[in-house]
Amino acid sequence: MTAIVTPQPPEYDEIDLSSRAFWSTRAADRERSFAALRQERPVSWHRPVEDALMEDPEDPGYWAVVRHADIVEVSRRNDVFVSGQGVMFENIPEEMLEASQSFLAMDPPRHTKIRKLVSAAFTPKQVRRIEEQIKANAADIVRELAEAGSGADFVRQCSGQLPIRTLSDMVGIPQAHRESVAHAADASVSWADPVYLAGRDPIDMIFEAQMTLHGVAFEMAEHRRAHPAEDLMTNLVQAEVDGERLTDEEIAAFFVLLSVAGNDTTRQTTSHTLRALTDFPEQREWLMADFDGRIGSALEEFVRWASPVMTFRRTAVADFELGGQRISTGEKVVMFYASGNFDPEVFDEPGRFDLSRSPNPHVSFGGGGAHFCLGNQVAKAQLRALFGELLRTLPTITAGEPDYLAGNFVHAVRAMPCHF
Repeated sequence: MTAIVTPQPPEYDEIDLSSRAFWSTRAADRERSFAALRQERPVSWHRPVEDALMEDPEDPGYWAVVRHADIVEVSRRNDVFVSGQGVMFENIPEEMLEASQSFLAMDPPRHTKIRKLVSAAFTPKQVRRIEEQIKANAADIVRELAEAGSGADFVRQCSGQLPIRTLSDMVGIPQAHRESVAHAADASVSWADPVYLAGRDPIDMIFEAQMTLHGVAFEMAEHRRAHPAEDLMTNLVQAEVDGERLTDEEIAAFFVLLSVAGNDTTRQTTSHTLRALTDFPEQREWLMADFDGRIGSALEEFVRWASPVMTFRRTAVADFELGGQRISTGEKVVMFYASGNFDPEVFDEPGRFDLSRSPNPHVSFGGGGAHFCLGNQVAKAQLRALFGELLRTLPTITAGEPDYLAGNFVHAVRAMPCHF
């Protein structure tokens, strides 16, 4: 009789990417760990994340993917690495997943249907339509920052302002709801930060934020069915693919996704960019010598350097070899964009902020494939408008020391003084 040998799980890596302490250090410190893994163990096995939102005794851990080439492969092989079982670093309650991540946490054919329904609002034509409003908002924000005076909190007065105003204009969020939407979007990505939590239960905080956003979405959808307008919510309630329309629940889930993704990522890129322009003044000079001619390549470096979304997860639905490791069906794979964007195999001197960098195949909008960021052109339009206004109106502006938010998902700056 032949004995059945059960394969032993691999040992957890000595570099611990799952600890709260790791994600409480600065990006430069984390990069040293990523560099060692890229060089020696580009695909490595790690314990479940510490202080998880939802404790799961059956969770064996995950594979960390830190090399650019492997991140791109995982991103594009959505036949093997799926999103429908969750895209966050860790497991979250299923009802929260369904209520908040829309097509981000879906696979074909449902992903294809929902994305097709909402993509009409993000065509180049639609982006051009809102560019004038983005420019007007940027001018107002910089004027308000100047009035606030040197020493103002750049996050509160500037980088946190344009995304929510753009989102509100695009979707049609009433003025009365804008502040509550911004606050709920912040809460959705800040639950791992003990300062932000201030003793509150993280699941309760996220649930409350989602209910706020769902309530706004339901109210807006009902109003736009009766009173159509030139905005995204009208598109969502009217859009039809193969005779089907979005349900109110699907509209609300997309509204949550849009509120978080459309608000926080551009905000963080703006903050990190001002700090980088302060640390690399020669790059500011280079950009301002021909802003309109050079902002195109500069934008790509803005988002590479910031890496506003640091991690995304997939789950293997078939055995697959990646980076010399055998990934088994059912195992979680976490892509570390913050590592892939500093891979020296792809980027010459990745630790240098280089606005003329070309090519710049960063993975800040994803590594390609079906889940490539739908709103990337809107994000670029905002960054172009805001920095054009900011650097021309306040040419001496510099950033003080950032106060970072703890967490393993968004590379977030809680507050940062600016001087001019």
